[in-house]
Amino acid sequence: MKRLFLTPAIALFAFAAQAQTWAVDKSHSKVGFTVTHLMLSEVDGNFKTFDAKVTAAKPDLSDAVFDLTADVNSINTDNERRDGHLKSPDFFDAAKYPTLTFKSKSFTKVEGKKYKAVGDLTMHGITKPVTLDVVMTGPVTNESPRGKQEKVGFKVTGLIKRSDFSLGTIPVTVVSDEVELKAAGEFTKQDGSVAEKK
Repeated sequence: MKRLFLTPAIALFAFAAQAQTWAVDKSHSKVGFTVTHLMLSEVDGNFKTFDAKVTAAKPDLSDAVFDLTADVNSINTDNERRDGHLKSPDFFDAAKYPTLTFKSKSFTKVEGKKYKAVGDLTMHGITKPVTLDVVMTGPVTNESPRGKQEKVGFKVTGLIKRSDFSLGTIPVTVVSDEVELKAAGEFTKQDGSVAEKK
Protein backbone atom coordinates (compact mmCIF):
# COMPACT_ATOMS: atom_id res chain seq x y z
CA MET A 1 0.00 0.00 0.00
CA LYS A 2 2.84 2.37 0.89
CA ARG A 3 4.35 1.72 -2.52
CA LEU A 4 1.17 2.99 -4.22
CA PHE A 5 1.45 6.31 -2.40
CA LEU A 6 5.20 6.58 -2.88
CA THR A 7 5.15 6.15 -6.66
CA PRO A 8 3.30 9.42 -7.52
CA ALA A 9 5.24 11.24 -4.82
CA ILE A 10 8.53 10.10 -6.35
CA ALA A 11 7.35 11.11 -9.83
CA LEU A 12 6.38 14.56 -8.56
CA PHE A 13 9.72 14.98 -6.83
CA ALA A 14 11.56 13.92 -9.98
CA PHE A 15 9.65 16.49 -12.06
CA ALA A 16 10.37 19.25 -9.55
CA ALA A 17 14.06 18.35 -9.49
CA GLN A 18 14.37 18.47 -13.28
CA ALA A 19 11.89 21.26 -14.05
CA GLN A 20 13.10 24.44 -15.70
CA THR A 21 11.33 27.78 -15.38
CA TRP A 22 10.72 30.02 -18.39
CA ALA A 23 9.89 33.64 -17.53
CA VAL A 24 7.70 35.85 -19.69
CA ASP A 25 9.26 38.73 -21.61
CA LYS A 26 6.50 41.29 -21.04
CA SER A 27 7.80 43.65 -23.72
CA HIS A 28 7.09 40.97 -26.32
CA SER A 29 3.89 39.51 -24.87
CA LYS A 30 0.21 40.36 -24.61
CA VAL A 31 -2.90 39.04 -22.84
CA GLY A 32 -6.16 40.08 -24.46
CA PHE A 33 -9.69 39.32 -25.56
CA THR A 34 -12.27 40.14 -28.22
CA VAL A 35 -16.05 40.56 -27.95
CA THR A 36 -18.69 41.43 -30.55
CA HIS A 37 -20.65 44.66 -30.12
CA LEU A 38 -24.24 44.95 -31.41
CA MET A 39 -23.63 41.76 -33.43
CA LEU A 40 -21.71 44.00 -35.85
CA SER A 41 -18.16 44.84 -34.86
CA GLU A 42 -15.36 43.38 -32.78
CA VAL A 43 -13.95 45.21 -29.78
CA ASP A 44 -10.49 44.25 -28.55
CA GLY A 45 -9.15 44.61 -25.04
CA ASN A 46 -6.12 43.61 -23.05
CA PHE A 47 -4.66 43.60 -19.56
CA LYS A 48 -1.67 45.93 -19.29
CA THR A 49 -0.40 44.35 -16.07
CA PHE A 50 0.16 40.61 -16.06
CA ASP A 51 2.71 37.95 -15.24
CA ALA A 52 3.26 34.44 -16.55
CA LYS A 53 5.68 31.58 -16.36
CA VAL A 54 6.10 28.17 -17.94
CA THR A 55 7.56 25.19 -16.12
CA ALA A 56 8.79 22.13 -17.99
CA ALA A 57 11.12 19.19 -17.37
CA LYS A 58 11.51 18.18 -21.02
CA PRO A 59 13.80 20.20 -23.32
CA ASP A 60 11.08 20.43 -26.01
CA LEU A 61 8.56 21.77 -23.43
CA SER A 62 6.05 19.08 -24.40
CA ASP A 63 5.18 18.75 -20.69
CA ALA A 64 4.77 22.49 -20.12
CA VAL A 65 2.74 23.85 -17.20
CA PHE A 66 1.38 27.38 -17.59
CA ASP A 67 0.74 29.89 -14.80
CA LEU A 68 -0.76 33.29 -15.59
CA THR A 69 -2.09 36.16 -13.50
CA ALA A 70 -3.55 39.45 -14.73
CA ASP A 71 -4.56 42.60 -12.88
CA VAL A 72 -8.19 43.28 -13.74
CA ASN A 73 -7.72 46.97 -12.84
CA SER A 74 -5.31 47.23 -15.78
CA ILE A 75 -8.00 46.36 -18.35
CA ASN A 76 -7.69 48.48 -21.48
CA THR A 77 -10.08 48.77 -24.46
CA ASP A 78 -8.92 52.20 -25.64
CA ASN A 79 -12.02 53.78 -24.12
CA GLU A 80 -11.75 55.15 -20.57
CA ARG A 81 -15.49 55.16 -19.92
CA ARG A 82 -15.90 51.58 -21.11
CA ASP A 83 -12.88 50.46 -19.08
CA GLY A 84 -14.42 51.99 -15.97
CA HIS A 85 -17.69 50.17 -16.64
CA LEU A 86 -15.87 46.85 -17.12
CA LYS A 87 -14.12 47.30 -13.77
CA SER A 88 -17.40 48.09 -12.01
CA PRO A 89 -19.69 45.58 -10.22
CA ASP A 90 -21.67 45.36 -13.48
CA PHE A 91 -18.86 43.23 -14.91
CA PHE A 92 -15.53 42.26 -13.32
CA ASP A 93 -16.08 44.03 -9.97
CA ALA A 94 -12.33 44.68 -9.84
CA ALA A 95 -12.43 46.12 -6.33
CA LYS A 96 -13.68 42.77 -5.01
CA TYR A 97 -12.00 40.44 -7.54
CA PRO A 98 -8.81 42.21 -8.67
CA THR A 99 -7.02 39.20 -10.16
CA LEU A 100 -7.60 36.85 -13.06
CA THR A 101 -5.64 33.58 -13.07
CA PHE A 102 -5.06 30.55 -15.28
CA LYS A 103 -3.26 27.36 -14.25
CA SER A 104 -2.90 24.52 -16.72
CA LYS A 105 -3.47 20.89 -15.80
CA SER A 106 -2.49 19.24 -19.07
CA PHE A 107 -0.64 20.10 -22.27
CA THR A 108 -1.30 17.69 -25.12
CA LYS A 109 0.22 17.63 -28.56
CA VAL A 110 -2.24 17.71 -31.47
CA GLU A 111 0.19 17.81 -34.40
CA GLY A 112 3.39 19.61 -35.28
CA LYS A 113 3.64 22.67 -33.04
CA LYS A 114 -0.09 22.64 -32.17
CA TYR A 115 -1.18 21.72 -28.64
CA LYS A 116 -4.23 21.75 -26.39
CA ALA A 117 -3.87 23.23 -22.91
CA VAL A 118 -6.55 22.35 -20.37
CA GLY A 119 -6.68 24.18 -17.06
CA ASP A 120 -8.61 26.27 -14.56
CA LEU A 121 -9.52 29.87 -15.36
CA THR A 122 -10.54 32.00 -12.38
CA MET A 123 -12.14 35.43 -12.69
CA HIS A 124 -14.93 37.29 -10.95
CA GLY A 125 -14.52 34.81 -8.11
CA ILE A 126 -15.53 31.86 -10.29
CA THR A 127 -13.28 29.00 -11.44
CA LYS A 128 -14.11 27.02 -14.57
CA PRO A 129 -12.17 24.50 -16.66
CA VAL A 130 -11.21 25.79 -20.11
CA THR A 131 -9.50 24.30 -23.15
CA LEU A 132 -7.13 26.51 -25.12
CA ASP A 133 -5.43 26.09 -28.49
CA VAL A 134 -1.70 26.67 -28.31
CA VAL A 135 0.90 27.08 -31.04
CA MET A 136 4.48 26.78 -29.82
CA THR A 137 7.42 28.30 -31.70
CA GLY A 138 10.86 27.11 -30.67
CA PRO A 139 12.56 26.67 -28.37
CA VAL A 140 15.56 28.37 -29.97
CA THR A 141 18.91 29.62 -28.70
CA ASN A 142 19.67 33.31 -29.31
CA GLU A 143 22.88 35.25 -28.91
CA SER A 144 22.52 38.38 -26.77
CA PRO A 145 24.73 40.83 -24.85
CA ARG A 146 24.07 38.58 -21.84
CA GLY A 147 25.32 35.55 -23.72
CA LYS A 148 23.27 32.68 -25.09
CA GLN A 149 19.60 32.63 -24.15
CA GLU A 150 17.02 29.92 -24.80
CA LYS A 151 13.66 31.33 -25.82
CA VAL A 152 10.27 29.97 -26.79
CA GLY A 153 7.07 31.55 -28.07
CA PHE A 154 3.43 30.63 -27.47
CA LYS A 155 0.30 31.84 -29.23
CA VAL A 156 -2.85 30.99 -27.27
CA THR A 157 -6.50 31.25 -28.32
CA GLY A 158 -9.77 30.01 -26.89
CA LEU A 159 -13.46 30.72 -26.46
CA ILE A 160 -15.36 31.18 -23.20
CA LYS A 161 -18.80 32.48 -22.25
CA ARG A 162 -18.94 35.51 -19.98
CA SER A 163 -22.19 34.16 -18.53
CA ASP A 164 -20.22 31.20 -17.13
CA PHE A 165 -18.33 33.71 -14.97
CA SER A 166 -21.32 36.00 -14.25
CA LEU A 167 -19.69 38.85 -16.16
CA GLY A 168 -22.48 41.31 -16.83
CA THR A 169 -26.17 41.03 -17.54
CA ILE A 170 -26.08 43.11 -20.72
CA PRO A 171 -28.06 41.33 -23.50
CA VAL A 172 -26.02 39.32 -25.98
CA THR A 173 -27.43 41.51 -28.76
CA VAL A 174 -25.37 44.36 -27.26
CA VAL A 175 -22.26 42.51 -26.06
CA SER A 176 -21.69 38.92 -27.16
CA ASP A 177 -21.77 36.19 -24.53
CA GLU A 178 -18.90 34.51 -26.34
CA VAL A 179 -15.49 35.98 -25.61
CA GLU A 180 -12.39 35.11 -27.60
CA LEU A 181 -9.26 34.85 -25.47
CA LYS A 182 -6.00 35.79 -27.20
CA ALA A 183 -2.52 35.74 -25.73
CA ALA A 184 0.95 35.71 -27.20
CA GLY A 185 4.09 35.34 -25.18
CA GLU A 186 7.85 35.12 -25.50
CA PHE A 187 9.56 33.26 -22.66
CA THR A 188 13.20 33.04 -21.64
CA LYS A 189 14.69 30.03 -19.88
CA GLN A 190 15.99 30.92 -16.42
CA ASP A 191 19.19 29.55 -14.99
CA GLY A 192 19.08 28.00 -11.52
CA SER A 193 20.09 31.12 -9.63
CA VAL A 194 17.50 33.33 -11.34
CA ALA A 195 14.74 30.74 -10.94
CA GLU A 196 15.43 30.47 -7.21
CA LYS A 197 15.10 34.24 -6.74
CA LYS A 198 11.70 34.14 -8.41
